[in-house]
Amino acid sequence: MTPDDRDRVAAFLKKWQGSEGNERANYQSFFGDWCRALGVEEPPPKGTVPGDPYCFDKDIKFYSDKAESTRFADFYKAGCFLIEAKQGSDSSAKGHGKRGTKIYRDNLQKAFNQAKSYAYNRMLGSLPPFLMVCDIGSHFEIWQGFSGEYGGYGARETVNLADLAQPEVFDRFVKIFTDPQALNPEKLRARVTREVAAELAKLSRWLEEQGHDPQVTASFLMRCIFTMFAEDVALLKGEVFTKALRDRWITNPATFKPDIEQLWQTMNTGGRFGFEQILQFNGSFFENATAIALPKEQLEILYAAAAKDWSQVEPAIFGTLLERALDKAERSRLGAHYTPRSYVERLVRPVVMEPLRSQWEAIELEVKRLLDGSAGAVAKAAAEIQGFLEQLRSIRILDPACGTGNFLYVSLDLLKGLEQEVLTRLVDVAGNIQLETQQVNPSQFLGIEINPRAAAIAELVIWIGYLQWHFKRFGNAEPPEPVLQAFGNIENRDAVLAYDGMEPDVDPKTGQVRTRWGGKTMVHPVTGKEVPDPTDQKVIYRYLNPRPAEWPAADYIVSNPPFIGNTWIREELGDGYAEAIRRVYTDVPDTVDFVMYWWHKSALEVRNGRPKAFGLITTNSISQVFQRKVIDFHLKQTNPIELIFAIPDHPWVDKGADVRIAMTAGVDSRCDRLQMPYILKIISEGFSDEQEEFKVDLSFSKEEAFKIFSNLQGLLDTGKVASLRSNEKLSGPGVKLHGSGFLIDKKAFQKWGYKYPIIKEYLNGRDLVGKSRNLFAIDFFGLSELEASQYSEPFQQILDKVKPERDLNRREVRKNNWWLFGENVQKTRKSIESLARYIATVETAKHRVFVFLRGEILPDNMLIAIALEDAYFLGVLSSKIHVAWALAAGGTLEDRPRYNKTVCFDPFPFPDPDDRLKQEIRELGDRLDAHRTTVQANHPDITITGMYNLLEKLRAGQPFTDKDRELNDRALVSTLKQIHDDLDRAVFRAYGWDDLIPLLTTHQTRGLSPLPPIDDRPLPPDEEPTNSLDEQILERLVKLNAERAAEERNGHIRWLRPDYQAPATQATQTAIANLIDSPEPIVPAAEPQPWPTQPKAQLAAIRDLLRSNPGNWSIDQIAAQFKGKVTDKRRQIIRENLDRLEWFGLAIQHAETWHYAAPNPIA
Repeated sequence: MTPDDRDRVAAFLKKWQGSEGNERANYQSFFGDWCRALGVEEPPPKGTVPGDPYCFDKDIKFYSDKAESTRFADFYKAGCFLIEAKQGSDSSAKGHGKRGTKIYRDNLQKAFNQAKSYAYNRMLGSLPPFLMVCDIGSHFEIWQGFSGEYGGYGARETVNLADLAQPEVFDRFVKIFTDPQALNPEKLRARVTREVAAELAKLSRWLEEQGHDPQVTASFLMRCIFTMFAEDVALLKGEVFTKALRDRWITNPATFKPDIEQLWQTMNTGGRFGFEQILQFNGSFFENATAIALPKEQLEILYAAAAKDWSQVEPAIFGTLLERALDKAERSRLGAHYTPRSYVERLVRPVVMEPLRSQWEAIELEVKRLLDGSAGAVAKAAAEIQGFLEQLRSIRILDPACGTGNFLYVSLDLLKGLEQEVLTRLVDVAGNIQLETQQVNPSQFLGIEINPRAAAIAELVIWIGYLQWHFKRFGNAEPPEPVLQAFGNIENRDAVLAYDGMEPDVDPKTGQVRTRWGGKTMVHPVTGKEVPDPTDQKVIYRYLNPRPAEWPAADYIVSNPPFIGNTWIREELGDGYAEAIRRVYTDVPDTVDFVMYWWHKSALEVRNGRPKAFGLITTNSISQVFQRKVIDFHLKQTNPIELIFAIPDHPWVDKGADVRIAMTAGVDSRCDRLQMPYILKIISEGFSDEQEEFKVDLSFSKEEAFKIFSNLQGLLDTGKVASLRSNEKLSGPGVKLHGSGFLIDKKAFQKWGYKYPIIKEYLNGRDLVGKSRNLFAIDFFGLSELEASQYSEPFQQILDKVKPERDLNRREVRKNNWWLFGENVQKTRKSIESLARYIATVETAKHRVFVFLRGEILPDNMLIAIALEDAYFLGVLSSKIHVAWALAAGGTLEDRPRYNKTVCFDPFPFPDPDDRLKQEIRELGDRLDAHRTTVQANHPDITITGMYNLLEKLRAGQPFTDKDRELNDRALVSTLKQIHDDLDRAVFRAYGWDDLIPLLTTHQTRGLSPLPPIDDRPLPPDEEPTNSLDEQILERLVKLNAERAAEERNGHIRWLRPDYQAPATQATQTAIANLIDSPEPIVPAAEPQPWPTQPKAQLAAIRDLLRSNPGNWSIDQIAAQFKGKVTDKRRQIIRENLDRLEWFGLAIQHAETWHYAAPNPIA
């Protein structure tokens, strides 16, 4: 800060400090003067630079299904900051409230909510690193977003305007304008980490060269490191370590070893060391006070390290230093690795923090509701906050492969950050409170680690992270002794295999101990080549009573288990271990990597109802066929897990290493979803600078998915779509006989069937797509027993062949109505009774094929009947667009796709083309039906399945056999392909998706169903899905469904068969203009939810409704989604809660409708 800088700041403060008034009139002038005071470039006039990356009044657009809203951010600079301005008053003048009053505080919080919703808006491209609210003339409130989120209002940092005269504050604001990444805490700590590591690596290498045991070296270095940390946070007073190095040990190296051992012994027990009183730390770390004698040169290196500011060092440095103290063989055997903090956060946030933040958001909303009420609500609001604090302080997080504690440390740091935010809000609400001694503490962070040294270091790392927060919160107040309490939260044992002991495995045939080659080679005396050394033999051990290891109870599991490939398990862990673990875990295939045993156990823990969620880092081979069998197993159980988060491919640590990882997180599928599952995919990656050891400059795309499969690919949110009234009453399964005696063959039909109208042609799925059995059914539907008995021969058959079985049926209705089918499907019968033909598809089949059936044919329950006789609809349903939708939404049975009418037909948005194009599709639909019918009439041995098997082969470009060519000549499959291709192009045009038609060429030569896997079955590598045409189809259909659902909420229903579905209404097939201004009828939910009785639950229910259903909602439409009478009181409650959601930036109002506008951060 130069003298000129000070002069400019002084003039700025003289003009603005303590100013009052209206921010809309003052803010641009204030910010312009602020820029000049800082000596940074002022923003150009708005509109002069494309996109306005640096401007006042930045346009922020919000979109819904029917409207576009524009808001304005007061001051914005891309890649740097977004600022909202308010201006309070020190008097009672009008404006935004007198400073210090509730109105004033509310306005600042509202400004934060507003700014946060702007910052998360996708049109900005990336999250601004800094978010600020400025009370002009008073202070700045600042939030950092380097990690991908800002936190809540309580996460703010307050900087008074007068502090701008301080050099460090001035420089910080200049960097916010010019180089915000220089303020990134992770990068700052990483820089300190590199500097310190560079110094201590020299000492570590020297110790290794002297032949010191790596574990002794590591323990010695770790004690030195913690001593330097304790000194810099004033746990050790008077710089006792640094001064001794400078004044005594460097000049007289012989005194170092006895002196430092005495200091460490004193730290173990507490007492005096020289003139300083030493706190008692913890015997588990300092009870072994052994030091290594160092020469002057090495003590100087240690002194250079001690001169660094260890209070700001990232605790993950300890793991790095430990690795560098190990030799290569040890490091390889233990699979030791260092995980950058940003990588850890990328997993901990979706597993632990996002669910907690969703709960905290609900608390904040409830607190706002309470404080807007009676004056006595402060105590109730404080109690809500206090209750959440207690919840945070009871959470337990487990890392069952904790290494040196990186995951546990980052989890603690994030949880402490949320705790601090909540405490700040408690002070906001209740005023000054006494800080409690009870808080989030190391006992909540549980670890299992097989390496005893690493387990001790993990405990130390957690304590260092905790102590950093202690001094941040309590200033210079010393923590209670012992400083490092023995909670026993880190267990030193195997995390996946428990056993009673091990002994050499004796071969029963020879009586000799089994051994194997240990890996060393020798030069062959004759050939001169490297060959196995026969003297290098490793003993094979037998594990006694091996069994799965038990894990302590926890709420969340996060971990980075060791990376040992399947082929290396025996080499790294021993034959006996490999055999024992494979014998114990029978549900885990022998083909998986070692890490998948942790994945299996984590999934089991969640499925057994203990943890709420788990998340693991694995190698990216987890998505390959052999590895993902473990995931498949847990996705297919009766109480399956559900994947909620995945990163299929992510860079690993070392700059020069070609290593990639994956991240996955899972929950019990029965739990309430707080958000949609999502997948992060890397758009770009790079290094922050040439000195970085790992890639931190990563940008992601975030893809929400209805389901994430075992190959870590997502299914678009077809489950989030709404059933459309336009499609209602038109589809359903056929009859379910519950008695084979209802069926007669063609011979019996010819004998007496013509006499009886109750004899009907009957088809099931196999009859339709395979070889038809030519069966008929005796159908007494609508007749009483007496009436049925008038048909003598058919009744006699049912009496003899069906009634005996029905007499044993447990369901009274079937037993008593024995002459009727088990399921008579009245709705399906009614829908097709007046039709000359209807569409049918097999519920579960290899190929999704739609055919016309004559109206008199009775469909079996394994057929889905679609009551439409217009070939236009057959064409649309047979197109790639609908097949892609059906395969994605319908699920599978074994490896055969299912057509579930509720998710495949009811929500499907049909196109609405002009009459010319509709006629073209109609003609193609008729051609398709006629072609297949003619082929089967001329060649009764040819089946639908046979035709489409060959069509699939043709599209895949596979060579035909002689038998295939013969079938093609008879079935004319090439012609069938051409009809489907023409139909696909026509339907794409009907939707207005002409831009996708060129992509059809590729897909039409790869097979009928070149879709991403829509089930959980393993696929061979060559079937791995890519970002395909199908994904684009699904994305557009989901969007179109939302638009149609919004239309229907406003009374515009595009009936498919209006004469049957809505005979009393006039069908409308054209868009209604000005939908937003039209009357908005109440459309009840298909399954209305109970209206909550408690205000807190009412607000959460409305929030969740908006969050889970896209589009605009009126108050009456929201009210109709809940059970009970819609009263004026309920409408008022809904409006108040919508206003509250808008106040928090979670909803956007347009006219008299609202849509969800929540932040959507990307890790």
